[in-house]
Amino acid sequence: MAKLRIGLIGLGMAAAPHAKSLLDLKDRVEVAAAFSPTPARRKTFSETYGFATCDNAETIFRDPSIAAVMVLTPPNTHLELVRRAARAGKHVLLEKPLEITQERAEALVETAERARIKLGIVLQHRFRPVSEALVKLINEGRLGEIVSASARLHNWRPQSYYDQPGRGTRARDGGGVLLTQAIHTLDLLVSLAGLPEEVRAYAATSKVHRMETEDLAMAAIRFANGAIGTVSATTCAYPGYPDEIDIIGTRGMARLGGRSLVASFHDGTELSLEDEAAGGAGADPMAFPHHHHRAVLADFLDAVDAAREPRVNGREALKVHRLINAILAAAESGQPQRL
Repeated sequence: MAKLRIGLIGLGMAAAPHAKSLLDLKDRVEVAAAFSPTPARRKTFSETYGFATCDNAETIFRDPSIAAVMVLTPPNTHLELVRRAARAGKHVLLEKPLEITQERAEALVETAERARIKLGIVLQHRFRPVSEALVKLINEGRLGEIVSASARLHNWRPQSYYDQPGRGTRARDGGGVLLTQAIHTLDLLVSLAGLPEEVRAYAATSKVHRMETEDLAMAAIRFANGAIGTVSATTCAYPGYPDEIDIIGTRGMARLGGRSLVASFHDGTELSLEDEAAGGAGADPMAFPHHHHRAVLADFLDAVDAAREPRVNGREALKVHRLINAILAAAESGQPQRL
C-alpha cells in the first residue's frame, strides 16, 4: 500500500509528539512538507526530525500529491485552515479543541462533512489502553448500570505559562482550563458515560494566576438515566496530579487515574491495570510520551485507507464542546443548563 503523503501546519509546542509519531509510522505515512510562519521554528523542526519544510502554507494546499493535512495551530485558526483543506480535498487531523466558540466549531465540522473529507480530532486520552479497558468493562455490563460518573483534572501551570502571548485568552484559545486542559478528561468522561442532561456550575479566575479566562471550574452534572456526578478542573493545583475519572455502577466501581485502572466488583473480584505512559499535569505540559498520539495517527491512517470515520471525528468532538459550553454558561448565569 502506498504511503499517505501528509503536510504539517503549525510547528509549536504541540508538534513534538506528532512528529515522533510520524517517524514511528514512517512505513505508512510520508511528511511532504511542514510549515510554520516562523523561520526559526522551521529550521529547528527540520534539524530535529529531518522533515522538509516550506515557507508558505499554500505549498501544502496546492500540492495534489498531499492527501492529508495535520493542523497543529492555535484554536482560532482552525476553521479557516479546515476550509482551505476542504477546498483542496485534503483530509484533516486536527489538534483539539475544534475552535474557540461552539458556532465556529459546528461550522468547522459542517465544512468537513460537506467536502466529504475525513476529519480526525486529537483527543488522545480515548486511546489509552486503560481507557479502552474501562470501555470494555462498561460495554460488557461488569459495572452494571451507571449511577455516578465524575471527572477531576488538577493540573499546575505557573504564571509564566499564561504570560505567553495569547495563552488563556478568549480571542486565541477560546477559554481557559476547560477548553485547553480538561477537554481531554471531559471527552473521555462523555465517551464512557454519555453526555450529561443538566449542568450546574461555578467557574473563576483564581488569585493564583493573572489571565483572562477561568483557571478553576466546578460542576454538578446529571445524566438522562438519573446518574449524577461532578466535574473539577483547575491549573492551580501545585505541583500537578494525574487526572481521574470515577464510574460507579450497580455492580461495582472503577477508577481511571492517569495511567492506571482499578475496578472492584460486588462479586468480590477486582481488576487492576497500568499503562506505560502518563504525564503533562505539571509545569511542563509536554512531559509525556507520545504513544497515545501515535495511536490517534494510526487510527486516522486506517480511517483514510478504509474510507471510514476516525474514532474521534468532528461530531464526536462536538459533544465535549457542548458540555464545556454548558458548564461555562451555568457558571455565568447561576442557572442550571440543559444540554
